[in-house]
Amino acid sequence: MSAPEPTDAVTEAAAALEQATRTGAPCPPVRSMLPEADIEAAYAVQRLHVARGVAAGRRPVGRKIGLTSPAVQRQLGVDQPDFGVLFADMAVPEGQPIAPGRLLQPKVEAEVALVLGADLPHRDPTVADLLLATAFALPALEIVDSRVADWDITIVDTVADNASSGLYVLGGTPVPLDRVDLRGVRMSMTRNGETVSQGTGADCLGSPLTAALWLASTLAGLGDPLKAGDVVLTGALGPMATAAEGDAFSAHIEGLGTVGAVFASATAEGAQA
Repeated sequence: MSAPEPTDAVTEAAAALEQATRTGAPCPPVRSMLPEADIEAAYAVQRLHVARGVAAGRRPVGRKIGLTSPAVQRQLGVDQPDFGVLFADMAVPEGQPIAPGRLLQPKVEAEVALVLGADLPHRDPTVADLLLATAFALPALEIVDSRVADWDITIVDTVADNASSGLYVLGGTPVPLDRVDLRGVRMSMTRNGETVSQGTGADCLGSPLTAALWLASTLAGLGDPLKAGDVVLTGALGPMATAAEGDAFSAHIEGLGTVGAVFASATAEGAQA
């Protein structure tokens, strides 16, 4: 079933977010352009963004789950997570510096990534379905970003803005799920050697597997199910930390290993040039 034509409000909101990306200048909240608290309209903005990206040659490679923290859900007045689309050009190889200006207002959070080896087409997936469909897990850093000025967001703003997605870094050593208890894993993330975030798998909606089941069910219900090869960022295991030029982040997730991200400084970029 094809998606309905976007309304003028949806098109206007998408244009504001696209202009922010193009110019590097964050825009005012887009919630004022959309019907109040209309999450469906926000997802319509996101779908338009994705469709335009695909038309421009971008390749979708998975999904990210946001709002997996009960505290953040209460803050934004919602009772469920949200999701966004991952594109291939959002993946940063570990060790490759992130150029200044590539993102507007970056923040970093540590997550468990699942890579699927089989489709998840059912609206009522079980834990067994998910375990069988998952090829392996990896430690991940999601570098979230907001095109909305000063992160002044509600659920409508973040959903429209592709769930405040930016970039992501995956660790390089796959771990089968029978070798790790994702609910019990402990995470510690540092910025320039100082601990800035800690948490456990249970802090992600009770378990990263619970978050992934919600996503699989939701997408199957929308007729756009998760497929073999998809990367799923299951949600933050602890608080996110603001990133600046020159910062180096490292996260260790018990049982999965360590993953890092480096933000290049403008001076270093200039010296190399």
